Amino acid sequence: MSDSLVIIPTYNEKENIERIIRKVFSLSYFFEILIIDDGSPDGTAGIVKKLQLEYPALHLEQRTGKLGLGTAYIHGFKWALERPQYGYIFEMDADFSHNPDDLIRLRQACIEGADVAIGSRYVKGVNVVNWPMSRVLMSYFASMYVRIITRIDIQDATAGFKCYKRRVLEKIPMEKIRFVGYAFQIEMKFTAIKYGFKVVEVPIIFTDRTEGTSKMSTRIFREAFLGVIQMKVWSWFRKYN
Repeated sequence: MSDSLVIIPTYNEKENIERIIRKVFSLSYFFEILIIDDGSPDGTAGIVKKLQLEYPALHLEQRTGKLGLGTAYIHGFKWALERPQYGYIFEMDADFSHNPDDLIRLRQACIEGADVAIGSRYVKGVNVVNWPMSRVLMSYFASMYVRIITRIDIQDATAGFKCYKRRVLEKIPMEKIRFVGYAFQIEMKFTAIKYGFKVVEVPIIFTDRTEGTSKMSTRIFREAFLGVIQMKVWSWFRKYN
């Protein structure tokens, strides 16, 4: 039993899922893993079920249909909060764009005082590998846009590699988190800061996937772009105690 749970949402990740699971379980610190699979037609969940026979600390929640990144994480957060042993709860992608070795560094940042530790691509320059320049610029300036609108001092506002202390997820009312795509990542950071939690950025190197296909789309980007303004306006009418 571990005090740390890594939540990994999946949709068609058969090329990556076994490797990422084995890598996390090979780390010097013991993390448990929760896979949230949105009915992957490529058999991702079947691979996880076979690995559960080998790894008792591997958990699987299956959902029907592609319901969105944000709802997958919220499902995972609620699952974790029902189990009091988890003091540190992580978000991580299945495609190795997030280096599992950095899980230990994110956890350590929370041990040393952070309430939320973000694996940040931009806190020390631009640390992105294998992205075309157009996507690097879009991501970098998206974070700048978020800072201008929301006034939060986060260099990598759209980052999806994070460690939360349990108390953060206990405090944030999940029913009031409105976005399901990449705007979800912005909204969670913004909300944590509005509640007064300490958010720290830990520099990482982000490497684009080499297997499988990206889930990014113009609809997701549009939601994030417009959602930042909506989120800021909504915050004027909410109390953050």
